[in-house]
Amino acid sequence: MHVEPFFDAQTSTLTYVVSDPATGDAVIIDPVLNYDPNRGTVRQDANRRVLDHVRTAGLRVHAILETHAHADHLSGSQGLKAALGAPVWIGATIREVQRHFADVFALDIPTDGSQFDRLLVDGERVALGSLQLTALATPGHTPACMTYVIGGALFTGDTLFMPDFGTGRCDFPSGSANDLFASIQKLYRSFPDETPVYVGHDYQPGGRALAYRTTIGDSKAHNLQVRADTDAAHFVRWRTERDATLALPTLLFPSIQVNVDAGRLPAPTASGARFLKLPLQLLG
Repeated sequence: MHVEPFFDAQTSTLTYVVSDPATGDAVIIDPVLNYDPNRGTVRQDANRRVLDHVRTAGLRVHAILETHAHADHLSGSQGLKAALGAPVWIGATIREVQRHFADVFALDIPTDGSQFDRLLVDGERVALGSLQLTALATPGHTPACMTYVIGGALFTGDTLFMPDFGTGRCDFPSGSANDLFASIQKLYRSFPDETPVYVGHDYQPGGRALAYRTTIGDSKAHNLQVRADTDAAHFVRWRTERDATLALPTLLFPSIQVNVDAGRLPAPTASGARFLKLPLQLLG
């Protein structure tokens, strides 16, 4: 199995193309649509890099996998689907996330997950050509987070980061530090120490070089927030206090509106313009 990473510096996001070089069978995980909030523009730059690799390597992409509905970048899944004909898959619990945010943004969208081509359930196994995929529910950051197991490697999205950063936050609606702790400990117990872990973001703490691959063993021994011997109450207290100090992600509002609708941009009006919604709270 070959893993080709693509790093989006604006959002610190890792997109992966996972392939079997012998057969050309491949999947894409967590693609990015470039969005400039100051100009209200979207670009396909990140997708073009992925497509160039897919075409140069002669890959056949069987699925575009979302680990969850991201709150910090717009998904590039629909652009890749249009170019490659590959379906877009996500965890079945996305329906809970859709129901919440359809109310928050007054979105006129289905909340049954039907925008996605397939909803994966915990423990589901799928053959993608010569690649074997297992979907593992790892809720906590959001209730719909999935870790994908492919070729013996874990693609953890925002559940588990590099050891010197720790984990994803848990203060989004229906997020749970208790659930995140349980999800990570489940991964620690279920996989050998040498199991590769590919993370969904790298924020390069201290200005270090980009890093995106760790192992279960390194995480168990050195993860800043959740080691194998970490007490649940300690983590929950630390994570909750830490989250209370964090600002909302810069692209939260546009990202959620697009991503709960499977990466679809808002439909154009009669004039051809497209509009995102911005919630407004009146204080004082």
